[in-house]
Parts: sequence; structure tokens; C-alpha cells
Amino acid sequence: MLLSMSRRWTVRDHWNNEVYLTDERWEHILAPFNHPEMAHYETELVETIRSGTRKQDSLNPRKYRYSKAFSRLAEDNTHIVAIVLFAFVELESGQPAPNNYVVTAFQKEIG
Repeated sequence: MLLSMSRRWTVRDHWNNEVYLTDERWEHILAPFNHPEMAHYETELVETIRSGTRKQDSLNPRKYRYSKAFSRLAEDNTHIVAIVLFAFVELESGQPAPNNYVVTAFQKEIG
């Protein structure tokens, strides 16, 4: 359960949903075989979640793709894209609590 993992940061999106990134997911994003170009763009990733556009995945309704345009990204990329899973966890009281977290993030050229 990601809720108990170390949170790197938490932000509210444009729809007032709390979304967080764990240290483990940040390390995954920056791994050499994934998206190491994101190393200097963490602030832009936070801003993408906070104010970017959001689209629900057609095959997995719990999965959302956030994107936002930025100038001066790596190579010819134009946008930061973040994949967020929306879920719930059960608190000790038995009540559900939102558990929305960044799975991955990358840069992409979008025309």
C-alpha cells in the first residue's frame, strides 16, 4: 500500500483531489531505463498535477493522464505528462480515504 510509503510531496489538483508522489516512484521515474530527463523538472511535475489538463483512461477508469505545456524541456519535448492512479484505502476507523498517487511521469512532444 503506497499510503504508508515516504511521500516526497503532496499537491491538490484543479479538481481539489489530493495527489502525492513517493520517493520510490520518483526513483523509478529517474531510473536510467525510464525517464532520467525528468531529474531537473520536478517543479514542473508538481505544476502539471496542480493546474494541467486531465484525461481519464478509457480502459482503466482509476487512471488519469495529466499534461501541461512548458518551454525549455529536454530535447524537442513540449509537455510534462504524469500518470496518476486514483484509489482508496481503509483507515483504522474503517472509513475509506483517498489514495491518489503518481505512478510515472515523462516528457513528450505534443503538436
